[in-house]
Amino acid sequence: MNGHTDENLMSHVAHKGSYIPPIEDESITLIFSPGKDGVGTLANALKLFKEYNVNLLHIESRSSDRIPNQYEFFVECAPSDNITKVVEILKGTMVYCSVVSRNHVSDSKVQDEYVPWFPLRIRDLDKYANQILSHGAELDADHPGFTDPVYRTRRKYLADIALNYRHGDPLPHIEYTEQEIKTWGTVFRELTKLYPTHACKEYNHLFPLLVENCGYNENSIPQFEDISNFLKDSTGFTLRPVGGLLSSRDFLAGLAFRVFHSTQYIRHHSRPLYTPEPDICHELLGHVPLFANPAFAQFSQEIGLASLGAPDDYIKKLATCYWFTVEFGLCRQDSELKAYGAGLLSSIGELQYSLSDQPELKPFDPEVTGKQEYPITEYQPTYFVAESFDDVKEKLIKFANTIPKKFGIRYNPYTQSVQVLDSKLQLQELANNISNELQILRYTLNKVE
Repeated sequence: MNGHTDENLMSHVAHKGSYIPPIEDESITLIFSPGKDGVGTLANALKLFKEYNVNLLHIESRSSDRIPNQYEFFVECAPSDNITKVVEILKGTMVYCSVVSRNHVSDSKVQDEYVPWFPLRIRDLDKYANQILSHGAELDADHPGFTDPVYRTRRKYLADIALNYRHGDPLPHIEYTEQEIKTWGTVFRELTKLYPTHACKEYNHLFPLLVENCGYNENSIPQFEDISNFLKDSTGFTLRPVGGLLSSRDFLAGLAFRVFHSTQYIRHHSRPLYTPEPDICHELLGHVPLFANPAFAQFSQEIGLASLGAPDDYIKKLATCYWFTVEFGLCRQDSELKAYGAGLLSSIGELQYSLSDQPELKPFDPEVTGKQEYPITEYQPTYFVAESFDDVKEKLIKFANTIPKKFGIRYNPYTQSVQVLDSKLQLQELANNISNELQILRYTLNKVE
């Protein structure tokens, strides 16, 4: 353990920043459009599924982004040996047909059309709300609260609240116990002593605003609604409660919509300076403040957008980049090293260690960072240093362009949805939008001059 006591070490076993594979889900979604002659086409297609004994789980229609004034259909199917034949027929009769699945499709006949499933609208995040790999109430034998039945019951209560949450619901208000508030207060006091000298200037600029607007103090645990409203007004980010650990693909997908999945339970009171998994101290003290910074928020969203539809090996690389930036990132400011990673800003021991002369420091480079091995039960031997959040963002965008996809992704903040760009018509519309924005820029520049 590098000689560090675990009282100051946040063990990162199964931490959301490390790569976590998805839960098996064998359903397959087909997205297809009949083009101009669309009358009765869906009915005919449905007959096709029935003919080949493919069970349908969900059917949805919407206006097509690819073809003006036409429709496209989403059909979610149960796994079937005949799905390949259905896809082949649809490819021959539809203008386009895509295969979307949360699992890798091995059939070579449909691989070319296969795209890993990803949410298109913010409410689609509900789809995997309960697809967690570790329920918040499930504790390992070495967890400080493993033998405490009261603590376990409380964890299950808070985790179940998160599991029942759906997009559009009011964020749950939690009445924290006196013991939980005392634990929070201990962590709050110790960490806030270090922030002025160890945290980056952006963090120290924003933290007082959270104290003023969200009730950050040692005597009460802030509520998600207050924090989420503050973040939304600042950068458009919002919080969403989660009942346990999501897969890396699902967690990163939330960032694409400026949604941060956050736990609401707290570490065990017997060891307030130690936690074997992310808890509310880590989320609210480590992560939240910088989501109110526009450059950091944009960088975080870029990681999420890059993950949408990316192959599994690139998800692992993006999760590793997330680990060494959002979780354990360092930056250089005024010739001094400062911390901006949440894993550091929520761990007293590692925050001090990371700025010492003990670890190895490397410049952030996604190609290198994404391949870096790392331990999950001890302090990091290697950290990556960023010149600025904008620098990290630009490097990540450049790296994202190397991810093999047959389409582009554009986020629409008005509808909180992503648009899949894979037709010349969509690109022309995008170019027109950019042209309009440039006209506004030129007009305003003339006004300013």
